Amino acid sequence: MLKDVTFGQYYNAQSFVHKMDARIKLLLCLLFMVAIFFVQSFVGFAFITVFLVTLIACSRVPVRSVLKSVKGIIFLLLFTVVLNVFFTKGDAEKDKLLVSWWIFEIWDTGLYFAAKMFLRLVYLVVGSSVLTLTTTPVDLTHAIESLLKPLKVIKVPVHEIALIMSLTLSFIPSLMEETDRIINAQKARGADFDTGGLVKRAKAFVPILIPLLVSGFRRADELANAMNSRCYEGATKRTQMRVMKLSWRDFLGAFITLIFLVTIFVLYGMRNQWINADVDWLYINGVNWLYF
Repeated sequence: MLKDVTFGQYYNAQSFVHKMDARIKLLLCLLFMVAIFFVQSFVGFAFITVFLVTLIACSRVPVRSVLKSVKGIIFLLLFTVVLNVFFTKGDAEKDKLLVSWWIFEIWDTGLYFAAKMFLRLVYLVVGSSVLTLTTTPVDLTHAIESLLKPLKVIKVPVHEIALIMSLTLSFIPSLMEETDRIINAQKARGADFDTGGLVKRAKAFVPILIPLLVSGFRRADELANAMNSRCYEGATKRTQMRVMKLSWRDFLGAFITLIFLVTIFVLYGMRNQWINADVDWLYINGVNWLYF
């Protein structure tokens, strides 16, 4: 059930993306997330799709493993689509009213906006999943600590922040496995999680919360004792066993990604330039795909 959640898990492989520096991958992932919200046309979304497919192919991560991460936000996706379809009001002079019933109205602009939000959320999850699947939690910790080093000047506990984020990522798979184990144990005792309405299923999951919290606190306590037994004292005069260095893969990957980002911003600028113009060279079946 919950073991299909892949966020926070690492897929071991020898690929171009795996061998890139974690700092570069983290920065490029953040830039990618920002660029997604500048995409306003389906031409741009098609370009993002090609980029993600190429990225997944270069990472040698199974497509099924990447798509499994979308399962965790299916409810959020459906909720977002429904809200945008039924509550996005259009302009009576420019837009087309498709359905009108009681207090609900469906405009063509609502459908377009809902599709865009759906694609943005999916691409955000897929992009972040590729990052976690190709980067170990230890490398992510070192990358975050290295990027936040300038904040040490103002006494920000950079090492502790990076450690907390790393432990959070590493705990996600173990908590998912523990939840799945508790669900199987409850099913063996006659519990039913698959039948009934939404309220009944939600109530059925209540007995899972207490043992899951107990297990989580126990794991945290064991980890704290293990760190204390090894005389862990935070960032006090600590050195790194492996020094992170940039290679040609990092420069090549950054160059390709920057070309992608520049293309996204160019398309965004073209849309703003032609949004109020009467152009016919991008009309296909009466639809301006640069606008939509």
